Amino acid sequence: MKLRINSILTLVVLLIVSASCSDNFLEDKKNFGQVDDSFYESQDRTNWYINNLYYDFFYAYKSPLATLVGQYNDSYSRLTEEIGGIQDLVNPTKTLVNSDDATNYFGTKLEDKIKNEPYNRIRDCNSFLEDIDVKGSTLDKTFRDRAKGQVYYLRAVQYFDLMRIYGGVPLVTTVQGASSSNEAIKLPRASVTEVVNQIVADLDMAASLLPGNWPDAGADYGRFTKGAAMAQKARVLLTYASPLFNKNWDGSTERWEAALQAGLAAEAQLTADGYGLYGSNAKQWDEMFKVEGFNKEAIVVQLLGNGPTVAVSNNNSWEKAMRLVSQGGTGAFEAPKEMIDLFPMSDGSKPTTANGYDPFLFFKKRDPRFYRTFAFSGMKWGYAEDANSVAWSYRWLDGSDKDKPYFSDNNQENSPAFVRKMSNVTASNASSFQYSVTNIMEYRYAELLLNIAECYAAKGDIGNTISYLGKIRARVGIPATNNYGIGILTDKYAAIAACLYERRVELAYEGKRFWDVQRWMLYSNETLAGTSGGTVTKLGLTPINGTQRTGYYLQYKNTSTKSDPLKSVRGSISVDPDSANFSTQLDDLATFYTNNFVFTNLLTPMDNVNNVAVQIKFNPNYYIMGLHTSILTQNPWLQQTIGWNGGSNGNFNYQE
Repeated sequence: MKLRINSILTLVVLLIVSASCSDNFLEDKKNFGQVDDSFYESQDRTNWYINNLYYDFFYAYKSPLATLVGQYNDSYSRLTEEIGGIQDLVNPTKTLVNSDDATNYFGTKLEDKIKNEPYNRIRDCNSFLEDIDVKGSTLDKTFRDRAKGQVYYLRAVQYFDLMRIYGGVPLVTTVQGASSSNEAIKLPRASVTEVVNQIVADLDMAASLLPGNWPDAGADYGRFTKGAAMAQKARVLLTYASPLFNKNWDGSTERWEAALQAGLAAEAQLTADGYGLYGSNAKQWDEMFKVEGFNKEAIVVQLLGNGPTVAVSNNNSWEKAMRLVSQGGTGAFEAPKEMIDLFPMSDGSKPTTANGYDPFLFFKKRDPRFYRTFAFSGMKWGYAEDANSVAWSYRWLDGSDKDKPYFSDNNQENSPAFVRKMSNVTASNASSFQYSVTNIMEYRYAELLLNIAECYAAKGDIGNTISYLGKIRARVGIPATNNYGIGILTDKYAAIAACLYERRVELAYEGKRFWDVQRWMLYSNETLAGTSGGTVTKLGLTPINGTQRTGYYLQYKNTSTKSDPLKSVRGSISVDPDSANFSTQLDDLATFYTNNFVFTNLLTPMDNVNNVAVQIKFNPNYYIMGLHTSILTQNPWLQQTIGWNGGSNGNFNYQE
């Protein structure tokens, strides 16, 4: 299954710009998806409708850190250990409990104008599903079935994101006319179970209608597939089995078993259709993110282009945001110390002193994925105009004015390492990397295997847990010794923790971490009245609350003048993970660091409020958001979420 925005975008934009009066799609959209009886008599026009749905759902998806259908920003990724900087939901000086403080993702009042919001997108899906077999009865049945399959999938993923934010939400599966007096449309919030049942039904229907692979691999690559719908079902059921929604997660395996069987079925289908882990070494693991055309790892992929205008393509904003200023970018994504210290050693063991980890020489003997996820001073990180570019970001002090720092190559980074994952060495800085061609894999085969591993772990099947985690590690070259470095897992809690750890490494900076933290309630053991928790302690983890994302400078250990003291001597340094003598290069870099650098604290802490260091504080009512005041005002029959004020004062419990 794939999100085919690149080719769809061209079609949709041209349609919007050049449609004739009789075929004016935007005019039809103003009527909330209601189109005249002749609309569905044409496959082209029917495809326009579907393509516009893809556009509305996924156009904003331009960064792998972005989440939530239609909205796609990185606000939730910034609540995790991956990126520093205090946001409202982790700000210890703020307590959000009132409906005015709640998110507005739910949407606003339906009005006579185009709005790209959840229930408008659902309405467009409902309209299509109601009309296609009636008004489009003359269309080829296979075409209609595949069209419906895509729309069922779209409706499912929208409800899934609503569920992840709000728990239970009203289920609308038909086109409703706006009315202030029709009691039938005053739908209450469905239970989480009811929402999951609807999502699963939609995904089952999508899987029954969609092909394993589209016949026209070129024109249709990026459309959803049978295996994609099945994999999405596995993801939904995994979430449903997790502690946030499942009080009995530790006492019953019923939901875990359902999620496991869905995952295994998806794995079998996708394997039969030619999908699987891409490559057999770390270099290929990195290259996987840049594949053009069919990518066996990509269950769901957002196709992006490299064109200068929206009519040509939708462009990836990731490369521009992550490249150093010296390379022509806008500044790096600094990696907090907590992420640098996270990745395993080269043998798969945890990075501890006992296992030979030195936080100062953090780049020595690390998991092969480390060198494809991060760049650091002395590392080769090329691009189209300079294939051999070496990244440098350190600072030094002027001997005559020790309060005045200077920065190498004007790269003023708050960490000695910065994210390079999913960057493309063929990207051009001619326009500040604005048009990177790199696609985004929203759901890849490795995640499906990790989902399966977690289900086995929750059921206490440690052998199969190790087997599936081993597939992930073996692919990048971690040796099989000592269970691929994982060691002996003594019980299911250790097995679950191992799965969550592997997800942090394998899926780092792919927009997944917050949803794992949320569904396992990992900020703290604190819970709301009427809900259960305590998972942090059970899994033997450290609560995220009370921690902070730490930044620090790589600093020249001596004083100098305003001139770069290392400019003339660093030229021999270039650490290239593709080089045959990579290990020797790392040794040389370690010597260079030891001779020239120290770590120093930031002038302003990475996590701060008014320049004062603070620690993360995520309150338990934030796991599931309340309904905003505007929603409660327009829909006064809706219950407010437990832990939130407003409306009926927070009595909707999402945990079952």
